[in-house]
Amino acid sequence: MKRKALFIINPISGGKKKDGVPDLIDQNIDKAVFDATIVFSDGVSHARIIALEAVGKYDIIVAVGGDGTVNEIASAIVGSDTALGIVPYGSGNGLARFLGVPMNPNQAIQALVKGNAETIDSGTVNGQPFFNMAGMGFDAHISEVFSHGKKRGFISYIKSSIEEISRYGEQQYHIEIDGKVYERNAFMLSIANSSQYGNNAHISPKASVQDGLLDVCLIRKFPLWRFPEMGIRMLTKTSESTSYVEIIRGKQINVTRQTEGPIHLDGEPQVMGTAIHINIVPNSLKVIVGPTYKKN
Repeated sequence: MKRKALFIINPISGGKKKDGVPDLIDQNIDKAVFDATIVFSDGVSHARIIALEAVGKYDIIVAVGGDGTVNEIASAIVGSDTALGIVPYGSGNGLARFLGVPMNPNQAIQALVKGNAETIDSGTVNGQPFFNMAGMGFDAHISEVFSHGKKRGFISYIKSSIEEISRYGEQQYHIEIDGKVYERNAFMLSIANSSQYGNNAHISPKASVQDGLLDVCLIRKFPLWRFPEMGIRMLTKTSESTSYVEIIRGKQINVTRQTEGPIHLDGEPQVMGTAIHINIVPNSLKVIVGPTYKKN
């Protein structure tokens, strides 16, 4: 019996045109295996609405977009028997890269046919799910700035980061991780389910989406001249070896900060208050991984 697949395409993710994606799907999907339906989302949260209505009607729902699109669709199907597929078309594609999904769209579609499914963890921030990375501080600030820009894509993101980094300072955090209290000043506080932000920039190289833990990554303010070094460290998976990065792993994390402000969930910003409650939800999302994915 054929499996039913729904492809939800975000037309603006990553600043890349998607007009030809339906033809790519048609050319690369195995019609003997899948009965495919293709729809385009239209506006914020529309992909989630489409996915919510499709749960139980399709065997697999495929996010064609970036980490934000993945978050919208995965938020709708988390905890169900419906599997998530990813065809990466975003700026960073952090979760897709971590899961070994090919960056080439043709190959990503073909990988869906093999159907190598794994069940991974998710996290929640004040009850809202994330699957790759959440955070507050500088990266959330940049996500907020980036969301108001006219241009998408990796180059625009880096440009925004360079423009903002010199005028953004540390914040004070009161952090409780599985009952143990930490007082820290941090430039960024990232909560990692996978190891990377995207574009193979690994902030927590030992992170796993199947270990039942979240990695709390505290990044101290570093001199601007060390910005290239920090970038290289993330690309070479050596971020933990610098004194500017501290990583603490846990299941239940409570963060109190001095003021409300932006928080991002898989790169998508929103404003939250001073009290942040973060939890791991083990084995909560069924996802089709790529051929190079290895459990760790």
